[in-house]
Amino acid sequence: MWTVVGAVALGFLVTLEIAARRYGQSGPITNQVEGLISAPKPGPLYGGLALMMVVLTWRQRFIAAGVAIGIDVVFVLVRWAVGAKMTDGHFFGNGALWVMLGCAVIALTRRTGRERALLLKGVGLGLLLVAGRKTGDTWLFITSQARPVVLDQYVATADHALGNPSWLMGRMVNATGPIGLGLLHLVYAQLAVAAVVVALYQLRNVAVERRFPSHHLVRTFLVIGLLGPAIYMVFPVVGPVFAYGPGASGTGGVHWAVANLWPHTPPPINTPHPVSYDEITPRNCMPSLHTAWATVIFIHTRSGPRILRFAGTFWLLATLSATLGFGYHYGVDLVAGVVFALTIESALRSLDRGWDRPGIQLVIYGTMVFAALLVSYRCLSMEMAGHPWVFGPLLILAMTSVVYGYVRTTHLWEPTAAPKQHREPQLEPV
Repeated sequence: MWTVVGAVALGFLVTLEIAARRYGQSGPITNQVEGLISAPKPGPLYGGLALMMVVLTWRQRFIAAGVAIGIDVVFVLVRWAVGAKMTDGHFFGNGALWVMLGCAVIALTRRTGRERALLLKGVGLGLLLVAGRKTGDTWLFITSQARPVVLDQYVATADHALGNPSWLMGRMVNATGPIGLGLLHLVYAQLAVAAVVVALYQLRNVAVERRFPSHHLVRTFLVIGLLGPAIYMVFPVVGPVFAYGPGASGTGGVHWAVANLWPHTPPPINTPHPVSYDEITPRNCMPSLHTAWATVIFIHTRSGPRILRFAGTFWLLATLSATLGFGYHYGVDLVAGVVFALTIESALRSLDRGWDRPGIQLVIYGTMVFAALLVSYRCLSMEMAGHPWVFGPLLILAMTSVVYGYVRTTHLWEPTAAPKQHREPQLEPV
């Protein structure tokens, strides 16, 4: 199974590499190799190293972390000596990648049997996190090149059914001032860190039990990141701050915007049509993957201690506020993101425990609801805007039905305690 998974992942990476090079950019494989020498983003690399170390003993963890830091010190000194530019914190992280690759070599040359398989799984888990980041960046670049027109007018019109929540939340976030903006930016940007923390809790006993749990957060996180951008290619949307505002991070801008309305003036209800947009801004709104990821973090923290459950709830609420308040998503994006996340989580849980009738029904139903949402946004946006008191509750009802189905089905999957048997009192002989 692991061989098949590895072959599929490698084939996918090769395909993305070829597609990216057709547009004149390096792909995920090239970026990964360059990460051995060039200055990378340290977060994903050290997050991957942390995941890999769940298979190591505490002594081995200290050694691996020490070697990674030592290698980074050498790289930083060399870059400083040659006058290399080191900005935005991209000046260390190579050591983590070198240590993960070194552990892979040790597994192949110095380990045998189950110990080799366990160490290779740990290395694969860490590298998958790093490769997922590289793959996501390549996917987003391809969406901006392959989809010159966007469907924001359709989504913005359909969003009237929910009362234009991005416009409302945008004004609320701006009213909080720099403190609120800074907190939400931190939550939005560090979603992967929250996922790593939850995953480390779920995988805390791997080194002792010498095996991985049957299902954990990283699996769902990676599958969402793999499948989500494919939906971007079908339904390209850039978001309110780009399509109806000044843009962000130096891309988009009023030049490409339909109108400069966000967040103070809701968009007018006119017959929507596709509009052209630049070749820089990713078409990464439908569905909202930040919402999907925050949803599965919330789900996987429900079985943890109280502080972890509180953190999962906070991260979900803060992520929803940030995605809307920064103008990165429309309200209907979030509805689709929740359905998307629960459908994938249901499929992976069913795959793990064996496909049964409730699991199959839930996955089929979630898929049908998600497809119906996309079709309604594209084909019924004017009707949705014209009858918000009908379609707004229907959207929430559709999402809630998937949530209810997921809760009900997973409750059926939970093992039930055997009932205590009543023992008749024994009469002692006279």
